[in-house]
Amino acid sequence: MNNRRGLTAVLATLITFSLSATPVLANPGNNGNGHKGNAGQKTEHRKNGGKPDHVESDISYAVARQLAVNLGLTGYQSLPPGIEKNLARGKPLPPGIAKKTVPASMLGQLPYYPGYEWKIVGDNLVLIALSTAVVTAIINGVFD
Repeated sequence: MNNRRGLTAVLATLITFSLSATPVLANPGNNGNGHKGNAGQKTEHRKNGGKPDHVESDISYAVARQLAVNLGLTGYQSLPPGIEKNLARGKPLPPGIAKKTVPASMLGQLPYYPGYEWKIVGDNLVLIALSTAVVTAIINGVFD
């Protein structure tokens, strides 16, 4: 009888611990569909996802040019020399400069950096900070 009572006590203890441990293993629920700071449904499935500190090592001229040629995105006119001179890394994008959106077919193959976007300026591929419009990287002649 003592053996049976001891076994029942052990089983009751195991069941109690397993039920109390279940909430610990559960998802905290911070990523629902509400309009809170953490949008759980939004995920990016692109390359990199980090900061654009090493753009030159993430994508080279040769790779960018090959993408442009393969997708038929060539023949763009270069910028006039005076405007080209004002387009420099670390400076704000010159006001009134014509910039085009990179087509989705190419954009999906470029490295992704949160808070930055790729633009076509003349025949150059340019990475621009969204909040400040500062030019972060320039790859010259990609769309020539």
